[in-house]
Amino acid sequence: MTTELHIKNMVCPRCISTVQQILTDAGLQPTEVTLGHAVLHEATPADPAQLRPRLEAAGFELLQSRDEQLVEQVKVALAAYLEHLRTARAPLTTSAFLEERFEASYAHLSKLFSRLVGLTLEKYLIRLKIERVKELLSYGQLTLAEIADELRYSSSQHLSTQFRQVTGQTVTEYKAHPRRTSLDQLA
Repeated sequence: MTTELHIKNMVCPRCISTVQQILTDAGLQPTEVTLGHAVLHEATPADPAQLRPRLEAAGFELLQSRDEQLVEQVKVALAAYLEHLRTARAPLTTSAFLEERFEASYAHLSKLFSRLVGLTLEKYLIRLKIERVKELLSYGQLTLAEIADELRYSSSQHLSTQFRQVTGQTVTEYKAHPRRTSLDQLA
């Protein structure tokens, strides 16, 4: 029987590499490491007491409850939703995307997310989108209108307004002093 670990704050490929290294250094044999999830070879049972401080030292957290695990999976899914917005010809709504992915009602996911994160799903997604806007602005390859189109904003004005509400800065002010937030600190 394999051991599954659910790990909070894994947001990028480097996180996967880091967690894989932490598990290996702890003498465990990971057979699979993906965002928010690791599977250990059946011959290596994990000792959470030993693993927890190692993960926390690198900014991760071992999740215990099913609800905590689901919320982390929803965060990963919302990051994937941004890519869906960019690439889908007729993108799904956020609620339809999450309901399809988790086979659970949006109302259930939303209540659980709000209770554990202290932020609504919608507000978390907005923060996630604004961080993506910051990233695209830093590359300097797209205009604000192109970024608004890529992230399915109704207009660049709507994007600008939301950007200012979330960051407290206009897009122009941000460009003069760019500062991004890591995805694990959005909520």
